[in-house]
Amino acid sequence: MSNQPVQTVSASGDKAKVALAIFAAIAGVVGFYVLSDKATAIRAAALVGGLVVAVAIAWTSTPGRDFLNFSKEAVRETKKVVWPTRREALQMTAIVFGFVVVMAIFLWGTDKLLEVVLYDLILGWKR
Repeated sequence: MSNQPVQTVSASGDKAKVALAIFAAIAGVVGFYVLSDKATAIRAAALVGGLVVAVAIAWTSTPGRDFLNFSKEAVRETKKVVWPTRREALQMTAIVFGFVVVMAIFLWGTDKLLEVVLYDLILGWKR
């Protein structure tokens, strides 16, 4: 027996809400540029207003609520991360820089060795 993937079907109302939210966000951005001759505060208000309306509309849809729940879970998981101390971060950074220097010297040496072998020994071109 095979497992068939399950697809969730959105209601047409949810699709309309998402489309309306996208339209509101675009309207806010367009308003910001159309009002280029107005004060910056008015332009910013048009942009922020369009985005706030878009978020409010999207929030009432199922995909919007799902995204909000996903965002909350992402923040919760981020709080569980054990971040390195300053000393550990500096040590890891020093190790990475040291490795980069060693690799740069190795690649430079390999390049010079191949240059000598190819041009001087094989081709006989002396510089």
